[in-house]
Amino acid sequence: MPKPSSVPHPPPAARSAGISPWLLGALLAVFTFLVYFPSLGGAVLWDDTGHVTKPELRSVEGLWRIWFEVGASQQYYPVLHSAFWVEHRLWGDATLGYHLVNILLHIGSACLLAVVLTRLARSSRPVTPTAPEPPSPLPWPWLAAFLFALHPVCVESVAWISEQKNTLSGVFYLLAILAYFKFRDGLDAPAPVRSPWLRRAGLAGFYLLATLLFFLALMSKTVTATLPAALLVILWWRQGRLGWKRDVLPLVPWFALGGALGLFTAWVERNVIGADGGAFELSFVQRCLVAGRVIWFYLGKLVWPADLIFSYPHWTIDARHLGQFLFPIGVLLLLAALVLPIFRRGNRPATRAPLAGFLFFSGTLFPVLGFFNIYPFRFSYVADHFQYLASLGILSVLAAGWGVLQRRRPQLLWLAFGVLALFAVLSWDQSHMYQNEEVLFRTTLARNPSSWMAENNLGTLLSKRPGGSPEALVHFRTAIRLNPDDAQGHNNIGAELTKIPGQLDEAIAELETSVRMSPRYAEARNNFGLALAQAGRLGEAEEQFREAVRLKPDFAEAHNDLGITLVETGRLDQGLDEFYRAVQLKPEYLGAHKNLALALLRSGRQREGFAEFAEMGRLAPNDPEVKRILEAIRQHMGSLDGQ
Repeated sequence: MPKPSSVPHPPPAARSAGISPWLLGALLAVFTFLVYFPSLGGAVLWDDTGHVTKPELRSVEGLWRIWFEVGASQQYYPVLHSAFWVEHRLWGDATLGYHLVNILLHIGSACLLAVVLTRLARSSRPVTPTAPEPPSPLPWPWLAAFLFALHPVCVESVAWISEQKNTLSGVFYLLAILAYFKFRDGLDAPAPVRSPWLRRAGLAGFYLLATLLFFLALMSKTVTATLPAALLVILWWRQGRLGWKRDVLPLVPWFALGGALGLFTAWVERNVIGADGGAFELSFVQRCLVAGRVIWFYLGKLVWPADLIFSYPHWTIDARHLGQFLFPIGVLLLLAALVLPIFRRGNRPATRAPLAGFLFFSGTLFPVLGFFNIYPFRFSYVADHFQYLASLGILSVLAAGWGVLQRRRPQLLWLAFGVLALFAVLSWDQSHMYQNEEVLFRTTLARNPSSWMAENNLGTLLSKRPGGSPEALVHFRTAIRLNPDDAQGHNNIGAELTKIPGQLDEAIAELETSVRMSPRYAEARNNFGLALAQAGRLGEAEEQFREAVRLKPDFAEAHNDLGITLVETGRLDQGLDEFYRAVQLKPEYLGAHKNLALALLRSGRQREGFAEFAEMGRLAPNDPEVKRILEAIRQHMGSLDGQ
């Protein structure tokens, strides 16, 4: 005779009174899609071009490079960039598909959160083993899912194509939790009388599946390296204690894997991406000050999501300012306030929950607390997308607390609906900011006038307009005023000045300053070479172009500019080699095709030269200059036929 369960189950009538999880999931999907509808028409933003698969990586060989060549993609997240590779195969550069995938992944993460929390709530000991209460139309696990799906701090992760690293890793992260607890709960289940080897095989299968999902999460974004620590927090919340054999030992390989890949990512950030130099030179005390302030900042934005900005002001961290120590001290006091109730009221899940939520939150934030260099710290120590996964801990605890209160005061249900409606409106409004780069950076500057990054990026955008824009130079000069030590800003000013008659000497001075500040800045080297060539200093220009291609071998524009200089100095064959290299690196590069075609014609290889012009016609059939060149070629070929 089976032993009756110690946990009371609601009668069928009570169970049927609640809303079906499938219906709740459908409602969550509909509302989330409506909230993010304004982002569907969003254009490519900032570094999206570094994430959406580059032309040289769109082949099968390129997919191999994504996995086995560090530096081939923007960051070494091969699962993420493999996903981008597949997406580009499906819809190319059309941004709608990428936005739809981001929204669907976010919806999937929110629904998985509800499933995880529902499973954990059922498997934990009941707080009060009393008769079941009527189910709420909105169970607290689903409230947590709705809060996560609609919270404004998630907009940056969902509306920005580059942050598919968050939405994709989030799905793998939550699936790994589900698979791991299938394994972990199996350890605690009574051993079957028959076929114990089947039980062991099943447990091993769930463990291997969970490990694979954890690996996929790490290869999408290594902030998920904190997952094994998060699992220990969840186990402690559920059980009140941790055992070495059942709780810690199975996660030791995960800690090793996550730690190794996390340290590798830190190395890539410093040595490949460039998270090094003066902006990152902080003492340990200063990094502790950053960490304390970061935690309070993100907590504040979760509870009161007002004045969200794409790029927040960059804090000045000064250990001599005693007021800045209030942030880490406040974190320690908050931690103590969460620990004390456990001893006063008994070690119960309800009293452990706030501490568990805070430990999950701060532990998941650990990679971005300031103890490791990450490139965005050049602009700001905080960004909304940094707390995408960390927010799950706080939102889940808030939802669980609301669930307890709502059972006592059913009218609080309307308060939850009101908060969700407010979040939906705020997120819908925030989604409009990601329509295009000009809207994004102008909105950023309106909310954060000290953002030299936004000044630089807005200036760069305006400088690309036909004929240029006088406003671009204004933004570049403002960026330098805000951050005089920014090599990119000096490079931008110099490049813009080369377009203005009579400003060449100042342009050369600005570009020389940029190169002196950042000797490994290949783009500045190339622009410096162009300015020198414009001044007739071809020998010096060649030196800069050669250094640019040495620093960045796949820099197609630098190869093209070096080729032009070589041709102009009488080295036609060497110039041809550079033009060939440029079109090989960037097949859609019209300027390089044109220069290659002209060089081939000069060398007497007319058939090959005309073939290059024909390739230009294929690449840009509607370009007026290309049409003019092709028409001239047709007339020339016709006159030859008539002779």
